[in-house]
Amino acid sequence: MPSASSATQGSAFTLLDEGRAWTGPVLFEGGTLRLRPDALQAATGWTQKPEGLCLDDVCIPLSVRKDLSAGGQINVNALAEVLDRPLVIDADARAAYLGASAGQRADRLASLQAPDFALPDLSGKMHTLSDQRGRKVLLVAYASW
Repeated sequence: MPSASSATQGSAFTLLDEGRAWTGPVLFEGGTLRLRPDALQAATGWTQKPEGLCLDDVCIPLSVRKDLSAGGQINVNALAEVLDRPLVIDADARAAYLGASAGQRADRLASLQAPDFALPDLSGKMHTLSDQRGRKVLLVAYASW
């Protein structure tokens, strides 16, 4: 398996972001993950436009960091820093996780509203937490470790 210091051009890598998983070719060199703009859009929703990298109505000028874009590739490490989002890369597993920003996590905690999720009951019927909004809910979790 490649080490963090070796260059891997175009080999498959998995990027997890906001509940979605994308697998595709990347440039991975020296611990830095780079994606083509079309791959970045597929993986994260961020689109390269003349005004910079954009997601919905938010745009980040490419000039905000010199290393954000080079050679037709977007530096995911630099993008994560600009967005104040943690990026964890496991070179051996060929996977990376782009976490929520500290601001997003603080907003979620301040709202006192649990994030939505779906789980099956014993008969296999799916239930979501959002289906229970406005009702008192008791969640019981168990782990064998």
